[in-house]
Amino acid sequence: MQELQWKGVFPALTTKFRNDDSLDFESMARHLDFQLSAGVHGVIVLGSLGENPALDMAEKLELVRFFAQEVGKRVPLVACIAESGTREALYFTREATRLGADGFMLLPPMRYASDQRETLSYLRTVGQHAERPIMLYNNPIAYGTDLLPQDFERLASDEVFQAIKESSADTRRIADIRRLLGDRYALFCGVDDLAFECFSLGAVGWVAGLVVAFPEETVRLYNLMSAGKWAEARVLYEWFLPLLHLDIGPKFVQQIKLIEALRGVGTAHVRPPRLSLDAHETARIEAIYEEAMANRPDL
Repeated sequence: MQELQWKGVFPALTTKFRNDDSLDFESMARHLDFQLSAGVHGVIVLGSLGENPALDMAEKLELVRFFAQEVGKRVPLVACIAESGTREALYFTREATRLGADGFMLLPPMRYASDQRETLSYLRTVGQHAERPIMLYNNPIAYGTDLLPQDFERLASDEVFQAIKESSADTRRIADIRRLLGDRYALFCGVDDLAFECFSLGAVGWVAGLVVAFPEETVRLYNLMSAGKWAEARVLYEWFLPLLHLDIGPKFVQQIKLIEALRGVGTAHVRPPRLSLDAHETARIEAIYEEAMANRPDL
């Protein structure tokens, strides 16, 4: 199995569109350079923030090909597997590997609330066919299927599963997984406004959202927490929190894309059925952004 360093800040990159809803590769190339220049440790494409369900298979594979070429092995490229059927998941896994993905982030089946037996069977089937390491992604709030610490214990014998993105919003899960399994998995925070709590409990990585607009602050916060400089980290975290809160809720994609637009590193354009925020929602996000910028710390 190919090695992948599961540690650090891994931005969940947004997928950028032109006004006609086509993929905007030029904007994505510029944004990737913005992230890499800030020192992120890996990149994730086709995640929830990347509007995976709004993309067809051809677009997903074209994005993997594009990012593999642009990243050029400078950091690991992780592609999200979020398919409704096992057959589609296996096809994507095979083709994305061929196109240059270094690893995968794997969700339970989409659009079907599988029970434990079905969920574990699906994950193991994809894992058995994968030639790259996998981060398991648990997000029961968004997707309805909950991977419990005991489920990760059952999957621990499969070497392909190397990391966990824990997005249940219950930080007890980090401690429970570590109690059961020690350092078997690299544990990643999956909810921006719980990063401080997750790292204090033993997380080693962060699948981050607001990093797409504030990579320097995110990497700095990660470095402080990893070094155990909790007092300094808390000051930066408390400044960051109003922005980090935008990583949750049904419109987190629109909110984060609007922040990208306000920072001049993207646009607020989302692909239907999502619609851009209305005037009231936009004003609220703009006020949060303006306050943050007015008090932005000197790193």
